[in-house]
Amino acid sequence: MAAKKRAVVLLSGGLDSTTTLAIAKTEGFDVYALSFDYDQRHRTELDHARRIATALGAKKHRVITIDPAVVAGSALTDTIAVPKSRSEQEMSVEIPVTYVPARNTIFLAHALGWSEVIGANDLFIGVNAIDYSGYPDCRPEFIAAFERMANLATKAGVGGADFTIHTPLIKLTKAEIISKAQSLGVDLSLTHSCYDPTPDGLACGQCDSCRLRLKGFKEAGLTDPIAYA
Repeated sequence: MAAKKRAVVLLSGGLDSTTTLAIAKTEGFDVYALSFDYDQRHRTELDHARRIATALGAKKHRVITIDPAVVAGSALTDTIAVPKSRSEQEMSVEIPVTYVPARNTIFLAHALGWSEVIGANDLFIGVNAIDYSGYPDCRPEFIAAFERMANLATKAGVGGADFTIHTPLIKLTKAEIISKAQSLGVDLSLTHSCYDPTPDGLACGQCDSCRLRLKGFKEAGLTDPIAYA
């Protein structure tokens, strides 16, 4: 019996990355989950990521520590207030203060390095260009550019490995992502999406991420299984 292909999956512990990991598993990959600790305001997500990696059968799960000074100046990494109760129009007008400098570029660079180490040609990331808050590193053109770079800047790529960056959620609404997770049997009560949770880990319900999540569940005709403050 031939060994399964390996894939590195970026796993934050949120709804999108969890669904992405489940999709990679369904597509027949042995998944290697990668999370990041950058002293983010919502680092409780890392506990969720660990539970999700175990529940969904990741072969390995690594948590990489990044110096928070490298990604400072964001509401997620600094003392800047997290925006609350914004409308969808307000979310889409400009890049929000929750933008973390070059986050997906940094995360994908680590994923690319690990991919080369373990002999994986496939990387999965749960970026979304429909129901999102205006982050430039969630756009299809960014993913395409990074994939080109990966194949130019690595020994494996130059040798013909052909790295592929998979973005299975990029054209889905949040409701469609939730429905997809349901169809795959994902336990969404394990996930965490809030940018500004309470000290005991409850979601605030008012930040952009919470509002998009709640809107998605409503449109999918489902009840969000997590607790809110």
